[in-house]
Amino acid sequence: MKNKALFILFLSFSFTFYGLAQDKPAYKIYNSKGKETSWKQVIKKSGQSDLVFFGEQHNDPIGHWLELQLTKDLFDEKEGQITLGAEMFESDNQLMIDELLSGLVPMDKFEADARLWDNYKTDYKPLLDFARENNIHFVASNIPRRYASVVYKGGLEALDSLSETAKKFIAPLPIIFDPSIPCYADMLKMSMGQGMNPENLAKAQAIKDATMAHFIIKNQQQDKVFIHFNGAYHSQNKEGIIGYINNTNPELSITTITIEWQEDIYEVQEDNLNKADFIILVPEDMTSTY
Repeated sequence: MKNKALFILFLSFSFTFYGLAQDKPAYKIYNSKGKETSWKQVIKKSGQSDLVFFGEQHNDPIGHWLELQLTKDLFDEKEGQITLGAEMFESDNQLMIDELLSGLVPMDKFEADARLWDNYKTDYKPLLDFARENNIHFVASNIPRRYASVVYKGGLEALDSLSETAKKFIAPLPIIFDPSIPCYADMLKMSMGQGMNPENLAKAQAIKDATMAHFIIKNQQQDKVFIHFNGAYHSQNKEGIIGYINNTNPELSITTITIEWQEDIYEVQEDNLNKADFIILVPEDMTSTY
């Protein structure tokens, strides 16, 4: 009995030590069904696709680092045949990005004039730098925020009053808005009673999705992989942007990646399953970029 008790005590200390001594990975990668997979598989599948959507959490440093690694690895995998695009740059800034990447305008002048997110320098500038250094086309895909505001205040029909010049920066009108699609239906539910206009909030989201889809398709080239960076909600469950792409060109092959925060990253929570082809779990206590 004494030896048995000592053995149990030894096991207890061993398991405690093992628990304390486990590695602390910054992320783990799973497929849509929750089976652990590898970065090599992410690159392999992405390289076989026409479009790759990386759905980020905007203040997550791991996701931003992986966006840059995805860009570099696919650039190598496809021998430079990639295009980049991002929600974080608005379509009426495309000329400024083109001038920057061509070397006509220096970076400091671009940054002074462009409408940039607060975390641009740490999180998105590295992507622009890589594009500039490697002659990669970079697409400013999002709707100018002033026009999204027009929709929030007056609905989609308010866009009809825009000039023909202004309409060049948004998806062709009219756009289809289906409030039964889960990503919009959930937004309607979440914003109820929050002092907002739920329907117009969802419509403003839809015009963003439709506009990003429009500029992605417009700039997608055969034999090139288009990598698009956006908030996870815009491409989760292959809705949002991807829904509008499928309405226009359902033949395009698409790979989706999403970043999700969990307390335990060793198993995908049920509500995170099937959100994307690849689910990258990051510890929820990860430091943030803002």
